[in-house]
Amino acid sequence: MQKLEKQMVLKDPIYGYIHIDDVLIKKLIDSSLFQRLRRIRQLSGVQMVFHGAEHSRFSHSLGVYELAYRFSEVKAIKAALDERTKLLFFAAALLHDIGHGAYSHAFEDVFGVHHEEIGARMIVERPEIRNLLLDVDENFPKDVASIILKKGDFPLIEQLISSQLDIDRLDYLERDAFFTGTSYGHIDLDRILRVTDIKDGKVVFHVQGIHAIENYLVSRYHMYWQVYYHPVSRAYETILEKIYLRVKDLCLQSFDFKTDVSALKGIINNPNDLEHYLRLDDFYFNGLISSFTTSDDDILRTLANDFLNRVIWKYIDDVPENETTIEDIKKRYGNQAKYFTSHRSVANFAYQDDTIHFGEEIMILLKDGKISTLKEQSHLIQGLVITGIKQDPKFFYRKQ
Repeated sequence: MQKLEKQMVLKDPIYGYIHIDDVLIKKLIDSSLFQRLRRIRQLSGVQMVFHGAEHSRFSHSLGVYELAYRFSEVKAIKAALDERTKLLFFAAALLHDIGHGAYSHAFEDVFGVHHEEIGARMIVERPEIRNLLLDVDENFPKDVASIILKKGDFPLIEQLISSQLDIDRLDYLERDAFFTGTSYGHIDLDRILRVTDIKDGKVVFHVQGIHAIENYLVSRYHMYWQVYYHPVSRAYETILEKIYLRVKDLCLQSFDFKTDVSALKGIINNPNDLEHYLRLDDFYFNGLISSFTTSDDDILRTLANDFLNRVIWKYIDDVPENETTIEDIKKRYGNQAKYFTSHRSVANFAYQDDTIHFGEEIMILLKDGKISTLKEQSHLIQGLVITGIKQDPKFFYRKQ
């Protein structure tokens, strides 16, 4: 595994520095496919509520890599990873979000694509990334892709990157809290690092670290409801989804957009079209939406102007007592209701007591060496399993 002659560092507002020792990691960061993540915001619609949330998938991915770097120095993890497996851990952490498209999840919902699947394809099919990984060995690209797809080939790494307590969440909670200016997402990372261990091939946490884990789970719960699921953010992303929907419908009608929508048409015709998908980032869509503000199509023009000028739609709780009001609003829009109204519900839990999927149950290492579960050891978590499940169905609509 080729090392840099001198360690490279990147200044980071969360960790101070991102540390890079491996030639492969530097080359992956310098690749055009990874640099593309600079042009995709981490939080899309959240920026309409928290104006500082302008950070990108690029900075988040670097942060997840840095956490992989730091966790690899934990004594038990260091002992469990040989040089190849450690580099596999680093590469998968860095590339875990490489498949994201424009405005992330809103795009996925409309076009039925999944960033994990696309990211895995980019790793094994695109020469720029694949050839860099092949420099390690012929199985390296496939192994990185399998971790992103959680195929179970490398359970320890998969648990570290994607589980209920993983380096992906540890980074985005702290990073998103920093850039939104909120206090909910702050985590005692140093404490979690100190109590992390390996037992029977699984990540476990020493019992004395339970309070740090409880704080992490409560912080995650509050971040979802106060930041990620903020109704204004959801209203703004609803407009974006309606733009996607209208463009999709107009493409099927052979509408003359008077602007280049070839990449978007390519995805509509074939969601697996990787060549066109890679052109779709926030910059591309922002340019398209700007051009749509003068479109000959009234619906598209209205949606585009709402999006660019932050005309936030109204919303009410989507509950039985509001059913008559909701139906009246939809009737006023008639056959355009699908573009100007939306039923959207979100749900989240503080802790999921999942014993089926590997790595989803947070395991606690007791002082006598036995393994227990977080639910069994924490009265707070016992209560959250029962009460920490919340849904928020809302009806969004454009005020006429």
